[in-house]
Amino acid sequence: MSALRTGWQYRIGSAVGVFVLSVAAVFVSNHPFLQSLFTTYVPLFWRLEPTVLTGEELVSAMALTAAFVSGSLIPLYKPRPWRLLDIALFAQKRIVVAGLGLATLGYFQWSSRLPRATLVMATGVLLVVVPAWFVQIRRPPRAPPERCLIVGDDVEQIRQIVGEADGSYLGYLCPSALVTSADGQRRMLASDGGVTIQASERLGGLSRIEDVLVKYDVDTVLLAFEQADRSEFFGTLDACYEHGVAARVHRDYADSVLTSGNRVGSFVDVDIEPWDIQDHIIKRGFDLAFAGGALLVLSPVIAAIVIAIKLEGEGPVLFSQTRTYIFGETFTVYKFRTLKPDPEGEVGTSFDGTRETPLGNFLRRTHLDEIPQLWSILVGDMSVVGPRPAQTEIEDDFEAAADQWRQRWFVKPGLTGLAQINDATSSEPREKIEYDLQYIRNQSFSLDVKIVVRQIWKVLEDVASLGGED
Repeated sequence: MSALRTGWQYRIGSAVGVFVLSVAAVFVSNHPFLQSLFTTYVPLFWRLEPTVLTGEELVSAMALTAAFVSGSLIPLYKPRPWRLLDIALFAQKRIVVAGLGLATLGYFQWSSRLPRATLVMATGVLLVVVPAWFVQIRRPPRAPPERCLIVGDDVEQIRQIVGEADGSYLGYLCPSALVTSADGQRRMLASDGGVTIQASERLGGLSRIEDVLVKYDVDTVLLAFEQADRSEFFGTLDACYEHGVAARVHRDYADSVLTSGNRVGSFVDVDIEPWDIQDHIIKRGFDLAFAGGALLVLSPVIAAIVIAIKLEGEGPVLFSQTRTYIFGETFTVYKFRTLKPDPEGEVGTSFDGTRETPLGNFLRRTHLDEIPQLWSILVGDMSVVGPRPAQTEIEDDFEAAADQWRQRWFVKPGLTGLAQINDATSSEPREKIEYDLQYIRNQSFSLDVKIVVRQIWKVLEDVASLGGED
């Protein structure tokens, strides 16, 4: 099974499995009894006559379906251990695409088209059996209770873990400099007494984390870094998240991560996924509905703002900033420009009386400058509700003021959040992180709705205050 998961046997096996399942789905959906049930009791299809294919027509329909479905699932033939939920959702998306492709052939009266009832039934069957197939073949083989990998650049921490692991770990990843002596020879990583670490146990450098997680079916990664830096430390956590691998971190760095349970012992469990699968699905559905609906409703407002900024003639319509995303990665966030460009040509956000404009002040007071971030929500960079993303270039200052600041990096940033509706801004990092962590620990659909309602009410209050000032 291990060879199947990591080589060409897996690629061939997964593709053959999809082909067989596609053929079987058409064969089952073509059965006269099922055709009769479907066209009798399923709404929208009960006016159709059962259509049972035979001979060459049936073979052609099977081959066509297998070709479309197999072709749409090519990315899943790569032996990479995605998280099970991602596998299922990706497979279902591609099956829907294949079904739409087959329906398009039917629309243009292609000679080998599938009957509508057969197509819908076969697609429904494939939406269940294909994801189940990929989940099954991607399961790691039976192994010891825990297959641990040590990853880091701190010799003392690695030695400590090796001593506690008592030989039950698979090996370690570390920079080559830690196992190369001054004369260029590879020796023991540490040999000053106590626990020694053989260079032969090194499985590669830190850049090989993805390959090693796949090759050895790793269950748990033990982090042994000298610093909880943005690249290696959080990069390793990101790899664990993508591959569904548990992670543990030294208690000295526990303030930088979300942890599960009590901090007992030298290492604590990292809560890489603080929310349940259902929470992710519901939250993403809410994000898509809210952002898509808001962009549609506000499209006349967006057009008016674009025209107004152009007529003002003080610079570009939008300005962008780099903000921090999940696990310390960055993305670009956009807003409508509210300040004149500075003399060096940069738009910026620092308030300067000489750079303010009446239109910009209005956009900020009414929060209309935030509208472009709805697009970031739609494409998945942000959520409607979550910790407000901080400017990456000044985030070090927030981390210095609040030890737990990086724990915000474990969830997607939001347009608004618990901190925003309680008027906790980045000028008060300690108060803000308390609200953000409270939200992360208690997130729910009902809480998101309450926060959005509160935020809309605050926006209406700000708009009403403009009239009071007049």
